[in-house]
Amino acid sequence: MSTNERKDPVVQESDEEAIKAFQIRQARELAEFEAKQRQELAEFEKREQEELRQFEARARRPYEIRIDRTDYKVAEHKRTGAQLRTLPTPPIGSDRDLFEVVPGGSDKKIEDNEEVTMRDGLRFFTAPAQINPGCAER
Repeated sequence: MSTNERKDPVVQESDEEAIKAFQIRQARELAEFEAKQRQELAEFEKREQEELRQFEARARRPYEIRIDRTDYKVAEHKRTGAQLRTLPTPPIGSDRDLFEVVPGGSDKKIEDNEEVTMRDGLRFFTAPAQINPGCAER
């Protein structure tokens, strides 16, 4: 005789009901957990989409920079020294050097082939490429 046959039919029915109730509760809890996970994922994706939209809006907005006290708007994220020289009209000639203003530090000379990462408020100035001490500028 197996153990199932020896059990009282009332006890066996009670065990089966308990197992079924447990399975139903387990299925319900799993469904609730999955629904909560789907909701959290949807909220996360919504936040990510909004952050991406804001980032792209900022990335498309032109940078405001200044060269020799004149403001310019630049759409590119990076520009070379040569590209920066073409912004003013007339363009900055080879007789002048282009410098980036470094607050609290030494200003940095920008070479024509050097890439500069744009950001709002970036400032540049030009100075004569060659200075002859004691010689009056004409």
